Amino acid sequence: MLTYIGHRGAAYQATARFTRVAYCYDGHAVARGIIARVFIASSWIFEGEMRVILFLQGHPSFFARDLANEIERLGHRALRINLCAGDALYWIGRPSVSYRGRLSAWPQYLAAFIAREGVTDIVYFADRLPYHRAALQVARAAGVRAATFEFGYLRPDWITLERSGMSAQSHFPDDPGAIRRIAAEVPAPDLEERYRYGFLAEAANEVAFNLATYFAWPLFPRYDADKYYHPLVDYLSYIPRLLASRGHGKKAVALMKDMLAARTPYFLAPLQMQSDYQLRANSPYRHQRDMIAEVVASFSTNAAADAHLVFKIHPLDNGLERWPRVIAAAAAKHGVKERVHVIDGGNLALMIRHAKGTVLINSTVGLYALRLGCPVKVLGFAVYDIDGLCHREPLSTFWRDPMRPGKDLTAAFVRALAGTIQIKGNFFTREGRRTAVPVLAQRLVGDTVNAPGAFIDPPPRLARARAAGVPNLDE
Repeated sequence: MLTYIGHRGAAYQATARFTRVAYCYDGHAVARGIIARVFIASSWIFEGEMRVILFLQGHPSFFARDLANEIERLGHRALRINLCAGDALYWIGRPSVSYRGRLSAWPQYLAAFIAREGVTDIVYFADRLPYHRAALQVARAAGVRAATFEFGYLRPDWITLERSGMSAQSHFPDDPGAIRRIAAEVPAPDLEERYRYGFLAEAANEVAFNLATYFAWPLFPRYDADKYYHPLVDYLSYIPRLLASRGHGKKAVALMKDMLAARTPYFLAPLQMQSDYQLRANSPYRHQRDMIAEVVASFSTNAAADAHLVFKIHPLDNGLERWPRVIAAAAAKHGVKERVHVIDGGNLALMIRHAKGTVLINSTVGLYALRLGCPVKVLGFAVYDIDGLCHREPLSTFWRDPMRPGKDLTAAFVRALAGTIQIKGNFFTREGRRTAVPVLAQRLVGDTVNAPGAFIDPPPRLARARAAGVPNLDE
């Protein structure tokens, strides 16, 4: 091995200026290729492998940009391909190239880019975005590592970092024994909420990203956003919802107060956003009304006569699906209109603590409910849907005899999750990014994503998801 002759980070920073110049111009593929070869060759001067990490679409915040800066500070190389104007907006101040071709030609373009630049890793947010699904297949064919980051399974101030994919495609083990073994190896997590942020921080970044993408579409005319709603319709729909939010919240509080005072037994059904990839790409439902119909029908047939069912609308729902109407129609059809309720607001923790059980598709509310000791029935595919944690029998049996999560296994699961694929911090606050970015960067460059022991191949939930008809699953 050649000896270490200097600080690789400093050496990289000195030569990175030339890369920045070349990357300012999309057409200079030859110049970029020459510089890439220089970097790859120079990495032999230093101990260890130089990682060339390619960032695709990130979270609508400056988190990925900060992460790229940290990776370069550690002496590695960070690249970026912008797919839309929103990507360019949140990468401002760093070099990048832009892909303006069609989605169908993206795999060929990406494969050539990986070969030319010597890419060793690909990183992306939202693993089910069509560009990222294709990128994973290209990465596998090229022998390149892929990692995805997302909002944390542990909420509110955690970030998920996993190899390849999440939920149905997560490599995190589903065997209780394996989970307990991992928990014995990792330290106890800090579960205190430390990095608070409000609705406006999340909403402002989301709106800025999507409106930049929408209004600057001539710069990326062939970009396929794969959005469930038109962005202008989506955002304008929030106006009446926000105006009515205070009234909805008061009604939710009043309903729960009455039910608790009367000791009414009830089950909670938290809804997800219809546009959520967790619903669209990690469940057998094409639309959430199908889940509502199934749950109400099963409840009407199998629940005790005095039991009630409470659907809770997602706090970021845009109101376009008219869930109260959908739920009321399903309840009337099955003769349980007086026992099925819809609330929009209220104290989620209070609702879960007093519920007989929680039934959902795959929301992270399920993991929150498990931590509070509430029985959970998962109808889609979730990383926490494990024997000993969730009710794995048919939905029809849940209403009369819901299985409570094992306290020890829940603690082991949370500890194993936090110690392997969760990172403390968040996308929005300076303190949250400052905490998360160095840890995430070290896991990427040190090849410790999913370590220790939390990588099972093939993904242990994948076969069941295929059998259930979940679309667009990777081979």
